[in-house]
Amino acid sequence: MSTTKQQQDALDYHCTGRPGKIEVISTKPTQTKRDLSLAYSPGVAEPCLMIAENVEDVYKYTAKGNLVAVITNGTAVLGLGDIGPEASKPVMEGKGVLFKIFADIDVFDIELNTKDIDSFVACVKALEPTFGGINLEDIKAPECFEIEEQLKKALKIPIMHDDQHGTAIISGAALLNALEITSKKIENIKMVVNGAGASAMSCSKLFIALGVKKENVLMLDSKGTLRTSRTDLDKYKTYFATETTIETLEDAMKGADVFVGLSKADILTQDMIKSMAIDPIVFAMANPDPEISYELAISARPDIIFATGRSDYPNQVNNVLGFPFIFRGALDVRATTINEEMKLAAVRAIAQLAKEPVPDTVMKAYNESNVEFGRTYIIPKPIDPRLIECVSPAVAKAAMDSGVAKHPIANWENYKLELRNRLGLDNRFIRRMMTRARQNPKRVVFAEADNVKILKAAQICKEEGIAIPILLGNKEKIQALLLDNAIDLGEVLIIDPLLEDAKREEYGQLFFDKRQRKGVNIYESIKLMRDRNYYGCMMVNQGEGDAFISGLTKNYPRSLKPAMQIVGKEEGITKIAGMYIIMTKKGPYFFADTTVNIDPTAEELVEIAKSTHAEIIKLGVKPTIALLSYSNFGSAKGEVPEKVSKAVAYLHKNHPEITIDGDVQANFAMNNELLKENFPFSTLVDKDVNTFIFPNLASGNIAYKFAQSFGHSESMGPVLLGFNKSVHFLQLGSSIREIVNMVAVAVIDAQGKS
Repeated sequence: MSTTKQQQDALDYHCTGRPGKIEVISTKPTQTKRDLSLAYSPGVAEPCLMIAENVEDVYKYTAKGNLVAVITNGTAVLGLGDIGPEASKPVMEGKGVLFKIFADIDVFDIELNTKDIDSFVACVKALEPTFGGINLEDIKAPECFEIEEQLKKALKIPIMHDDQHGTAIISGAALLNALEITSKKIENIKMVVNGAGASAMSCSKLFIALGVKKENVLMLDSKGTLRTSRTDLDKYKTYFATETTIETLEDAMKGADVFVGLSKADILTQDMIKSMAIDPIVFAMANPDPEISYELAISARPDIIFATGRSDYPNQVNNVLGFPFIFRGALDVRATTINEEMKLAAVRAIAQLAKEPVPDTVMKAYNESNVEFGRTYIIPKPIDPRLIECVSPAVAKAAMDSGVAKHPIANWENYKLELRNRLGLDNRFIRRMMTRARQNPKRVVFAEADNVKILKAAQICKEEGIAIPILLGNKEKIQALLLDNAIDLGEVLIIDPLLEDAKREEYGQLFFDKRQRKGVNIYESIKLMRDRNYYGCMMVNQGEGDAFISGLTKNYPRSLKPAMQIVGKEEGITKIAGMYIIMTKKGPYFFADTTVNIDPTAEELVEIAKSTHAEIIKLGVKPTIALLSYSNFGSAKGEVPEKVSKAVAYLHKNHPEITIDGDVQANFAMNNELLKENFPFSTLVDKDVNTFIFPNLASGNIAYKFAQSFGHSESMGPVLLGFNKSVHFLQLGSSIREIVNMVAVAVIDAQGKS
């Protein structure tokens, strides 16, 4: 079977390195003989005996309380249909990834080779001792209804078929807010539901639980409206059958207040939307293409509130807003089920969150300055970090209030703090950064476009919509590399400086005007423009590109020199500096100056701190800065602690908006308890330090390279601070992922500088 480039990329993603997307790792030390004797025999006998005596201790001594099974038989996989259990496994692994990154829930995916309801139920029932919860996934209707119903009766752990209830919960929140905006009463609205599968039925039942009158819901399947006169309806469809003479979607839409689509693309027309009541609410949630496009719907009715399942339009109905946080809350109180009260609590919590002021980090991620509750913002954005501490406590409390919680929460403030600390922040930072770049992509000039890694990264950047690539290099060589490696960049600007005689002369004259009193003549200036680093920097300096990326194959000083000579410093900046971003599960750490200044003075450290602070703010993170030394607040004498102390004193006096302290040793900066115990006066006490400024290049360079080498982290950089334009360099041999991340940084920098 032949594959497109996009299909091949997906296949490569799943098979490169360790096959699949998940692994199991130990959470306890296993390095020594003693560790192993405690992990297994003979030490493991002790928790076994405790659990045998009291079965509830399984939550204390094992991972059961944070372990969910994602279970399917592969009969209704995404839009692919009945493709079988093996073929469904990549989807189930993906669901496990979402559970982990959004709610820190561990997952085993289980694919069952049976279509028989009784066999399926019997197998899942036998797994109850292993798991704290069961997420049923991609099981076709009507079997999914029976399976979930039987399992909920038989088991005493949380169970939810996300295909049914996930979309229902998110669209329920959207419905409440849309009705509030349009001042419509839920009990009076006329609703049309197109699609009669598991998700459509679950959505409709939840809407009825929220207050929609059942007789006001008109549901359609592929044969038309569900009418009592039809004889082909099963018991589930019969529940929604109404005594109506309306048969078609076109007739059903006349005067309707709400349309809910869970069917197929392009089934809804502009005329149908025009026939709806004033302030129509349209949830076109067919995947991947909605029942009507956003553009057609908006042009048909300017008073519409429109939502889809897509991320590239407002009001995305995305299940990830719900299921991770619902299970998180259910697991944390050891709920025996996920009941209607818990689902309705999730609906109302999500709806309420959309009315709260949106954090700057979310607005910056979407490159918007004023995201607020209204027609284009009726549900939170999927990257909103408040979801876990909003939805999970609401679900947990509903479980307690409805009597299904076996482990009630006593201190809600502590619980919310635990939820915040649960999540690794590395992925959230990258996602926010990519989302922000995507909102306003910039022209990025790649100096080393005759490199396959650069071309593959450029393709990803273009496909993701985070940048508009401009490639510098030999056109024939670049086009051959594109062809040989099946890289499709579509329409892309390729410039060979060696062939651009007129532009080289123009740029050379500009360079001569800048540098004529610094040892260059006009001939040398024009000749320098043959070099792609000089040519590319001049393009950005002249506004013919927005950002410049180089350094993958050239040493750092050689790449940096043209930028220093051409682009120059930002107004008010006296020192260029370099910063590395080290990604960890605790979030990003920022190291500066690691690449430029050999032995900065106190005054230069002040400039480096100010530039670092400004750049991190631009990336959507609040910096807390430690200015490092071999001394702690004067405990040792010497040139380093003295200049560091002098820089900190100046910043405390003149820039109180910057949270910084020093001189301080790295171990005290990283350990808040140690810092608080020994130096309670420090401005870093009770704060999480995420930024480190080093007293000289040697210490900074050594530190970040050590951090890179320890594994389980990745780095971005060097991010250059203080340039007048967005100019950034790659580490020698950077991976494609690292190149893409650096492009996102460069685009965000260019957004700010434009």
